[in-house]
Amino acid sequence: MFVSLLTYTPESERLVATAARLCYSAADCQALIKRSEPADDRRMINKVLDIGHHGVLEHAVFTFAVEGVSRALTHQLVRHRVASFAQQSQRYVDFDGGFKYEMPPTIAEQPELAARFDDEMRRLAALYAELRAAGIAAEDARFVLPNAAHSRLLMTMNARELRHFFRLRCCRRAQWEIRDLAKNMLKEVFKVAPALFQKAGPGCLTGACPEGEMSCGAATEVRREFADLVSSVT
Repeated sequence: MFVSLLTYTPESERLVATAARLCYSAADCQALIKRSEPADDRRMINKVLDIGHHGVLEHAVFTFAVEGVSRALTHQLVRHRVASFAQQSQRYVDFDGGFKYEMPPTIAEQPELAARFDDEMRRLAALYAELRAAGIAAEDARFVLPNAAHSRLLMTMNARELRHFFRLRCCRRAQWEIRDLAKNMLKEVFKVAPALFQKAGPGCLTGACPEGEMSCGAATEVRREFADLVSSVT
């Protein structure tokens, strides 16, 4: 898996803090942003997060490049509708030379099953190539490609949606591959806007586990995990 923060709103913390001040000030935008100081901005963002005035977070936007992830992951990812996606097409891109794929760790741990999995991927790649050689268009030959097949995409989310995404997908109840993606994305944005993403992560970081009876039961361990994750990028 490859995850990179390609671009983001410049001075995103300053912008969000200014947007929050604007809601409660008679001053104009230019005056407010000129008075902006990093320490004051952080205090304002803390206040915004505490009181739930999260609409102002939508002014800060982040775009990621994601590669080497399965179609199983991207099918989950596009359910996050407050986002923009551009994904490599299996209709217009052909895979005559074969395709890369993701093997779940639970299968990789069992050599006999892993070998059969690899064999099946090679068999599907051979069938795909045979279909293409017979003149079948890529848009139809792709029907034999598995959920394991790798894909790549660009994805844009605002800071509010990212915090929501992290709350759901950093949770240990999330599927393992999208959880890995979410953790990598969190590390990327924390590098450039730590105030906006403080305490971002699964719901149990800031309170009781929201999963109820489905809880992993390891909230203390999860909190330690994300404290270590944040400290690794600061």
